[in-house]
Amino acid sequence: MNALSTEIAGHSMLAWPVVIFRITGAVILSSLIGFERESRDHAAGLRTHMLVGLAASCYCLLALDLVGRDFGDQVRLDPIRMIEAVTGGVAFLAAGLIVFTRGEVKGLTTGGSLWLVAAIGTAAGLGVWLIAVLATVLALFIVGVLKSLERSAE
Repeated sequence: MNALSTEIAGHSMLAWPVVIFRITGAVILSSLIGFERESRDHAAGLRTHMLVGLAASCYCLLALDLVGRDFGDQVRLDPIRMIEAVTGGVAFLAAGLIVFTRGEVKGLTTGGSLWLVAAIGTAAGLGVWLIAVLATVLALFIVGVLKSLERSAE
């Protein structure tokens, strides 16, 4: 029974309140951008953006946990590979949203917002809150306020 309780408690190098805060923060920040996309009836909306931000945060937390473990001299860890994997995976997902029909490109902004949400989740997972919050605020300005300005200029 003791082994099971140790397994459930985990061996994370990060304190559980930090993990919970980072994951929750990633989901909240991602949901703000997802809500904007959802309110404009785009293909990838609230839930998709939240899941991408959550996944990116989880990958970062797992990478941080692995870096903190002692594997001896047999294993080399490169935390940059985690960021590359998140970037590549989400870029593939975002590219699937981009469609060219009737001479128009559709889904490009939503694909870009998914890619950005992955970066925001990565920043939150790593605890780099200035980047996570600033990127969220700027994204909301870009997809919300600038879109309104574009419409008024037409």
